[in-house]
Amino acid sequence: MKLQQAIELDQTYVAHTYGRAPFLPSHGKGATCWDCDGKEYVDFSSGIGVTSLGFADPEWVAAVSRQAGEYAHICNYYYSAPGEEVAKLLCEKSGMKKVLFANSGAEANEGMIKVARKYSQEKYGPDRSEIVTLINSFHGRTVTTLTATGQEAMHQYFYPFTPGFSYAEANDFDDLLSHVSGKTAGIMMELIQGEGGVVPLDEGYVQKVAALCKERDILLLIDEVQTGNGRTGYFYSYQAFGIEPDIVSTAKGLGNGLPIGAVLLGEKTEAVLKPGDHGTTFGMNPVVCAGAKVVLERIDGTFLAEVTRKGKKIRQALEGADNVASVTGMGLMIGVLPEKGDAHAIFDRCRELGLLVLTAKNKVRLLPPLVITDGELDRGIAILKQALKEAAQ
Repeated sequence: MKLQQAIELDQTYVAHTYGRAPFLPSHGKGATCWDCDGKEYVDFSSGIGVTSLGFADPEWVAAVSRQAGEYAHICNYYYSAPGEEVAKLLCEKSGMKKVLFANSGAEANEGMIKVARKYSQEKYGPDRSEIVTLINSFHGRTVTTLTATGQEAMHQYFYPFTPGFSYAEANDFDDLLSHVSGKTAGIMMELIQGEGGVVPLDEGYVQKVAALCKERDILLLIDEVQTGNGRTGYFYSYQAFGIEPDIVSTAKGLGNGLPIGAVLLGEKTEAVLKPGDHGTTFGMNPVVCAGAKVVLERIDGTFLAEVTRKGKKIRQALEGADNVASVTGMGLMIGVLPEKGDAHAIFDRCRELGLLVLTAKNKVRLLPPLVITDGELDRGIAILKQALKEAAQ
């Protein structure tokens, strides 16, 4: 298929919920891909932090293909070895106790909210149901996770929104305290606000919130949908902040391209849900879990150290470069604020020059595959620098 044909089909048959760029991939390998006309690109986007092992990872392809040839689905009345193995790896690497599978980050966040409310209502009564989230956060596009998202611009058109949420200023502990009451069931945070502009929270602030939650038996909910599975140089970003969450959500990079989400439950919450409280037809899908197992087995100390090194390499190359006001983030989750020019125009120019990037608010967002090579990094950085320099002219 050629690009124009894809555009015509999309405009005719696909709901117009995305502002698509004129790019149609043909195939890829690692952090490099080619479009339908054979043009080569370096990928600094990984499908918004999804393809953590890049394109066509041989071990991942073999595991997914093998499982598809054995059985692609079995209902949750029965056991499924790939899912059980993925749950074990998630608990071992995170320090959490149990796993509830889902199919996306939004579903994982929905599950996290349900667990928090049931825990609090069983223990303290039906009025203890409120969740405090942070202004500028993003937690999903279902009605409830859209409500949890602390961005007023997204609270339109879909009324009535789910009640029971309030929004505190990030990194302002006094403001957060003003939102906490005897009705508060949980505090829900991204430790790096990804869609909000790759904005890390202050470590001291996060630790104060964690201490408050422990003191008042309020559940600490950490959204690791974008930050998880090695993206920040830690298995989960909360490990860099020295805290112990009660519930964690994860998705994106866990599946390397196949849809998966999971809710990780700590000691307080591992036994909250009973049969019938929650479920999903496709959660713990065998083919998806076979791929996720490859991802999890790849993430060890050496792998994470390489993510940290590569992230530092990008930051060092961009800090002080032409038309760069600031660089934020952790590991291979990076936001670049241009001094001049529009981030979306820079996004377009990068693609024209052979580099796929993302945007987040007024920043150029970089989420390369975690396996990206130094050669691919060097090529991508050079293109990004050129696009930034041109944007200032």
